[in-house]
Amino acid sequence: MVTIQHALRLASEQLRAVSATARLDAELLLGHTLGWSRAKVVAERDYLLTPEQQATFAALVARRVAREPVAYLIGHREFFGLDLLVDQRVLIPRPETEVLVELALVEARRYGNAPITIADIGVGSGAIAIALAIHLPHAIIYGVDLSAGALEVAAANVARYRYRLHDRITLLEGDLLEPLPGPVDLIVSNPPYTILNEIEEGVYRYEPHLALDGGADGLDCYRRLIAAAPAYLKSDGAILLEIGAWQATAVVHLLHQALPQADVGIQRDLAGRDRVVWARNPDVIR
Repeated sequence: MVTIQHALRLASEQLRAVSATARLDAELLLGHTLGWSRAKVVAERDYLLTPEQQATFAALVARRVAREPVAYLIGHREFFGLDLLVDQRVLIPRPETEVLVELALVEARRYGNAPITIADIGVGSGAIAIALAIHLPHAIIYGVDLSAGALEVAAANVARYRYRLHDRITLLEGDLLEPLPGPVDLIVSNPPYTILNEIEEGVYRYEPHLALDGGADGLDCYRRLIAAAPAYLKSDGAILLEIGAWQATAVVHLLHQALPQADVGIQRDLAGRDRVVWARNPDVIR
């Protein structure tokens, strides 16, 4: 028989070559195997695993050694205080995207208690849309995605939090802004912005290329989205876009071209990297 402590030590050694968070990965995978929280796994270090539990855990560790993301292996990911279902139909929510949510909340709260409409373009798992809806009780949110599979995951996550959302999120299938029923107050998006041949092997192998591929220079989606934005953004509205750390200058230029009267700015993340570019029409409600 093998104890939790021993199993974690062996798994961490195996995972160290492929993960900077080998011990954390092992704890999460073992917690998933046992149906326990990570805290309980850490506390019950002398618990003896059954042969079946050992086999299940070993299989998960082997898949992680092959660089399959932990979030896909355990089927969920934490984001902005939410526990979200994820699988290979959607991009795994990243902590840096919380910067986009925080800025969107600040922007939306300029409207006070007045109703506000928000479009989350490339809704994926629903992470951004759900976080905004929970923190903005007066907001109506449209979540748009080109992928029917991604919308199925988003719908499952919306259903998990329906008691807090009160049917204020509408999911729409289609390309960028086209499915929207009309102009909105706020457009938010974490669009595909990577250059595929430059990304980490595990991301390339397992995460959906539709949600990653930004074209030869990572800007394909920004060009199309920003060019279309004036027709779908109210005169006092704003647009917030997550970016790769190298893309701020190019995206700011695109926004100045499409919205020449708007105030445009850049927000960095906690690591000091450019993370969100925003544009706000000058007569926004204060």
